Amino acid sequence: MVLIRSIDVSPSMVNCSCAWASDYQQLSGLYHCPHTGAVITRTATLDGFEEDESHTVAFMKDSLSSLNSYGYSPHPLYAYLGWIQEFLEKGLSPKPFIISITESSAERLSEMLVTIQQFRASNSTWRSRIAVEFNSSCPNIKGHPPPSYHLPSLKPYLDVFAKAFQDDSTLTIGLKLPPYIITTQFHDLIECISSYTRTDSGNPTNPIVYFTCINTLGNSLVFADQTPTLDAKTDMSPFAVPPGLGGLAGEAIHALSLGNVYTFSRLLAESDDPAMREIVIIGAGGVTSPEAVRRMNRAGAKIVGCATLLGKEGVRAFEILSGNL
Repeated sequence: MVLIRSIDVSPSMVNCSCAWASDYQQLSGLYHCPHTGAVITRTATLDGFEEDESHTVAFMKDSLSSLNSYGYSPHPLYAYLGWIQEFLEKGLSPKPFIISITESSAERLSEMLVTIQQFRASNSTWRSRIAVEFNSSCPNIKGHPPPSYHLPSLKPYLDVFAKAFQDDSTLTIGLKLPPYIITTQFHDLIECISSYTRTDSGNPTNPIVYFTCINTLGNSLVFADQTPTLDAKTDMSPFAVPPGLGGLAGEAIHALSLGNVYTFSRLLAESDDPAMREIVIIGAGGVTSPEAVRRMNRAGAKIVGCATLLGKEGVRAFEILSGNL
């Protein structure tokens, strides 16, 4: 069991926000899976993302790795709230939901948070069953680079979360981060987040209570002949995904993922800010075996997430990761 503010994640394994957590059936499978401790939705926007055939995924034939050109979910926020309401009202499991959200502006993100907070307030038991994760790191959105790579772009969004947390300190807020490769990136991000720490009644608290490390590695290229089969689309293109470039995931980024988890874990533990020392890390990236789960734990992740294996195996992935197969 891992307690993240008001959210109890037990067992300590989750799906990552991804294309395989998009619709009702996929969320139902994750919700009823005994090996997941929480369900994270695919990243929702206020009105839904316009998805077309250029948004797809390819799996590699030489490793359990993938390349995707996906953006955000085509389903709007209200669809996810409706589905979650149905699950929670049936009361078949105490498992919490983490709603992954993002938007093109801080103002629209604020609208999403207001809607989610109204939803949480509509039933007193749901406050400890619904959290939010800000996807600040998708590399596939044209004209909108991940704000976590440019902190002045990230701060207006963090301001929105800080205001929501000030109004309701029960709200569990996480931040999905991109792959960092330079030491200063880690230090700068922690300094930025720490600037939002406030002391109330002698207890330092921060709006952000967990990091998911890491999202996919952008600007990656995989050729069609690196995939197991060539479908009609890839027969006409030398690339595994139609745009050519996409976000790399799975075993190909596992070492980088471990490095990010380890670095954040160490720096957070050494922070002079007590609230920073309370941040929980969800480790993701190349989690394709029980051994990979243990490596994530050794690097400092208290919770482990996966996406590529989920896309390859369905919810059976979590049984594999639990070592039950």
